[in-house]
Amino acid sequence: MSLEALLFDVDGTLADTERDGHRVAFNLAFVDAGLDWNWSVELYGKLLKVTGGKERIRYYLDEFNRSFSRPDNLDEFIAGLHRAKTDHYTALLAGGGIPLRPGVERLLHEARAAGLRLAIATTTTPANVEALLVNTLGRESMDWFEVIAAGDIVPAKKPAPDIYLYAMQEMNLAPMQCLAFEDSANGIKSTRDADLATIITINDYTAEDDFSDAVLVLDQLGEPNQPFHVLQGTVNGDSYVTIDLLRNLHAAYCRTANV
Repeated sequence: MSLEALLFDVDGTLADTERDGHRVAFNLAFVDAGLDWNWSVELYGKLLKVTGGKERIRYYLDEFNRSFSRPDNLDEFIAGLHRAKTDHYTALLAGGGIPLRPGVERLLHEARAAGLRLAIATTTTPANVEALLVNTLGRESMDWFEVIAAGDIVPAKKPAPDIYLYAMQEMNLAPMQCLAFEDSANGIKSTRDADLATIITINDYTAEDDFSDAVLVLDQLGEPNQPFHVLQGTVNGDSYVTIDLLRNLHAAYCRTANV
């Protein structure tokens, strides 16, 4: 079965958005609300165990701030904090402070030129996806992706496979026609349960995660003058991710799966 589409996670995969983007925006939202909460770099790494911003706030209250006097309308309170956080995050992106990771823009252009279909599958909000794409690739990039599956469009977020299953259903594709790109343990669990071959690019928060189910684990996608480092898998001499490398990895995965 031939490779037809590339499915991308966003946070940590397309850009290093977590530490200096989402974390900062959460803290700004807490200040706005008059809260004395502050999510340090270390604490935020622990909170990343849970996907989804609203879910992360609730996890923080359940596990790290149990003494907080919860309002009666906790769901509304959390949703308000999350909306404020999204506003701060999109403002940070508009300021140009969060670039794409090495190799991402190049690979997207090469994929489009090769006729591969593109999609987004993420737990972050549609507004966050749009802000990142528009401020790094331009407004036209929103049309590059056939499906942008984001946020609460499915009830169960990663590590559940639902967001990937939804994207593939919308594209009328089977898992064996796709490759996924992820960066975290929750991400690889999600793609694994969606039966997707997955390439991982690690970041500071996910370097120690278990990626044994990935077909390839790298520190980044790489550029001709900025080679990647291979942490798991075989690239046969390549120094950056190309369409030919993706096709070879996909073909090997399909052979292993007897497709």
